Amino acid sequence: MKHVTRISAALAAGALLALAVPTAAQAHVSAAASSTASGSRTVVTFSVPHGCEGSPTQVVTIDIPESIVSVTPTINPLWTVEKIAVPLDEPIESEYGGDPITERIGQVVYTSTTGGLEEGYRDTFELALQLPAGEAGEVIAFPVTQTCTEGTAVWAGEDAPSVTLSAAEDAGDGHGGSEHGTDADAAGAITADAAATDGAVDLAARIIGVLGVVFGILGITAAVLTRRAARAGQ
Repeated sequence: MKHVTRISAALAAGALLALAVPTAAQAHVSAAASSTASGSRTVVTFSVPHGCEGSPTQVVTIDIPESIVSVTPTINPLWTVEKIAVPLDEPIESEYGGDPITERIGQVVYTSTTGGLEEGYRDTFELALQLPAGEAGEVIAFPVTQTCTEGTAVWAGEDAPSVTLSAAEDAGDGHGGSEHGTDADAAGAITADAAATDGAVDLAARIIGVLGVVFGILGITAAVLTRRAARAGQ
C-alpha cells in the first residue's frame, strides 16, 4: 500500500512539473528590484533574453503603472531611450514645491541602434523609481512589448514582469531604520540567547553527571549486596 502511495505521489509531482515547465518558459521578460519595500526608492531591472521566435528585438516598450509618476531610465549604449509622458487625471503636489505635477511618465521606450538584439542573447534595462505605498504582497505590473524585425511579443497580464511589494521599512535614519541600533539590538539578542543556551546546557550536563554518579553508586551497592547474599547462601 505504501509502495502504491509513493508511486501515485511521484506521478502527481511529475504531472505538476510538466504543467509548470511551459508556464515558466513563457515568462521570458522578467523584472528584479533592488528594493521591494512599499514606498521605497528602487531600481527595477528588466531582462530581455531572446527575440520573437528567432527574429531580433528592435524596440522594448515598458509600460509604467499609474501608481508611479516619475522614472529615471538608465542609459544603455546600444539603445536610444525615450520617456513618453501622459496627462494625470488630477494634478498632484510636487514634493519639491513649485507648480503641481500634471503629467506622468506612461512609457519608457528603448530602441536598438545596432540592428537589434539577436536571438540567443540577452540585454537589461534599468529604471530608477519610487514604488507606491501599498500593502505587502501587492503586485506592481510593468507590461512590456517587444517589437522585433518580424513579429511582436506582448508580456502583459499574468506574463507581465512585476514587483511584489514587501512591508514598508522603518523610518529611522531614512534608510530603513537606525542601522547601528538595529545591529546592536540584534547582536545583544544573539548574545543573550547564546548565554541562556550555554547556561541551560551546563545545568543539564551537571544534572546528568550527578545522576550518573548516583546510579553508579547504586549499581556498586547492588553488586556488593548480591555477592554477600551469594556467599551467605553457600
